[in-house]
Amino acid sequence: MSILLELNFKQKNATRLITAIGGFSAYLLIKDSTKLSMALGAIMALMLRNPTIVYVLFITIPRDLTAAYRFLKLNVFLYYMEYKKWSLARIFQEKYRSTPNKCCFVMGERKLTFQEMEEFSNKVGTYFLGKGFRCGDCVALFMETRPEYVGLWLGLSKIGIITALINSNQRRETLKHSIEAAKAKAIIVGTELAPILKDVWQNEDLKWLSIFQFSDEEQRDNDNFDLIKEAVDLTADLKQQIPQNLQVYIEQCKPKDTLLYVYTSGTTGLPKAAVITNLRFLFIAAGTHYMVAIKPNDIVYNALPLYHTAGGIIGVGNALIFGCTVALRKKFSASNFWKDCIKYKATAAQYIGELCRYLLTTPRKPEDTLHNLRLMYGNGLRPQIWSQFTTRFNIPNIGELYGSTEGNSNLANVANQVGAVGFIPIVARTLYPVQVIRVDEESGEPIRNHNGLCERCAAGETGLLVGKVDPRRAVTSFHGYADQKASEKKLLRNVFKKGDVYFNSGDLIVVDILGYFYFKDRTGDTFRWRGENVSTQEVEAIITNVIGLQDCVVYGVEIPHIEGKAGMAAIEDPEHKVDLNHLSVGIRGSLPSYAQPLFIRLMAEIPRTGTFKMKKRELMLQSFNIHKISDPIYYLNKDGVYRPLSEEQYQLLLDGKAGL
Repeated sequence: MSILLELNFKQKNATRLITAIGGFSAYLLIKDSTKLSMALGAIMALMLRNPTIVYVLFITIPRDLTAAYRFLKLNVFLYYMEYKKWSLARIFQEKYRSTPNKCCFVMGERKLTFQEMEEFSNKVGTYFLGKGFRCGDCVALFMETRPEYVGLWLGLSKIGIITALINSNQRRETLKHSIEAAKAKAIIVGTELAPILKDVWQNEDLKWLSIFQFSDEEQRDNDNFDLIKEAVDLTADLKQQIPQNLQVYIEQCKPKDTLLYVYTSGTTGLPKAAVITNLRFLFIAAGTHYMVAIKPNDIVYNALPLYHTAGGIIGVGNALIFGCTVALRKKFSASNFWKDCIKYKATAAQYIGELCRYLLTTPRKPEDTLHNLRLMYGNGLRPQIWSQFTTRFNIPNIGELYGSTEGNSNLANVANQVGAVGFIPIVARTLYPVQVIRVDEESGEPIRNHNGLCERCAAGETGLLVGKVDPRRAVTSFHGYADQKASEKKLLRNVFKKGDVYFNSGDLIVVDILGYFYFKDRTGDTFRWRGENVSTQEVEAIITNVIGLQDCVVYGVEIPHIEGKAGMAAIEDPEHKVDLNHLSVGIRGSLPSYAQPLFIRLMAEIPRTGTFKMKKRELMLQSFNIHKISDPIYYLNKDGVYRPLSEEQYQLLLDGKAGL
């Protein structure tokens, strides 16, 4: 992937030639008017002097017009919903009335139509209303993916209850923290996770928590079915529940009321509960729907967890708001992905993080191209496998998205530009609320001028992506976390003028002359070694290509008595296939000396979050301590070859006598 930073000689002269021909043609039409001819001459002089601007405007017009039309549709939709003061539950009412018998969610052989989803969610709302829960209360939802998952929190939302979507991979202290952070009064737990909750609940600190256990028919028919002693059998109670008309409660719910708590991935510490209002949900789901051009008759395949933004908002929002059918899977499976797409007749599918790379590592089979997908959309498709992925699996369109659960810095690549996370039209670069500012790559702190203000980056310059905060608009509002102190830490003040406020995305971005944005790294991930800044993203890309698409994560580790941080790469190698000699040659040939990792750690499995993000901080803390790490660690010797780190070398490193 190459980023266009300037035109070459051929492009410049071709642009000048086309400009001259166009100008001469225009002159023939207006030659009888002296004033128009003089004006045309002045314009032509400017255009011939600045071929880059002419080239950019000409190339990007189709892209920008398409994006502008879709963005306009999104804003009209959001303004209309605010004007009507409709919550998500109210919008779903309209949708189910228009298509009651259409399939809303399908998973395996289980289906829920829009009518069934409405009736089930009404039962849930009526039930919890009868249990004394009221608007503003919080109920945690700790459950694996199933069609009823969405119906549970949708039903709670109808009476104004906030649902905290707990990561189903959380255990003990992390699980306890998430429940307490949301100030939940009760928890709905799936039978499959009941033993895990029971282990935490026995702690005296959570004895106050009411437990409602939900189970499938398959689980209830199992001889090993076990109901937590203190829990209410929610499934049995809902079967007996007679739904009430909840219209009066639904009408009381407003767009800016809190709908959900969705937790950050926790890659750098304990998860934080991001606040998702009804309007925020609409913006995330509708923004994706309109910008990547999903259609109401699309069948969307969603193999992502429903407790996270990608699967639980972007994915299910297509059904709840726009009436699409969404096919679910309990857990992503690379070997079954294309089989599922064929089975459900999916026309669109989601991806996140490493999912696409996992698919590429599977053996080739006929199902690879027998699907009917016209679109795959999501975030995190690596530039180095983008073209390979779309070619092998015959994917006509990729909708790469940029954003975060809590953030307001949102972009979309709707032009199939390889590697780009989105773009901003050149003519709107200073007007759009998302900007890239100059930053100290090592510390992550914005660089301010003599007036104490930040400056925009030029094309090709690495900078920090920030989003202007304006609570009056859904597109630019920032609701932060349940923890107000954590929310404040994400804000930058006095950025371009005194008093303005911007959300700090924490991401380092490079912009090309066409306005495309390319992700470079996370602030804090870039480290300094031998006087140079090292981008972990770039090093990871090189190593991944050398070792054949194995998982790899790169980070900086401190060495006593040495300035900066040395590079260390953890590689997932469960079958012990990595050839260290081949890796040594590949790294030497592709990376400058300062960017070559000093240490290589081969692991059976790299620790991950539930959304496939690798826990880099955990690995950084373990460093290269051979006394605490059982995995083999290799050290870059002076001849450029990685060999096992010996006890003698380890001691020399600790004593500052390794010759670094």
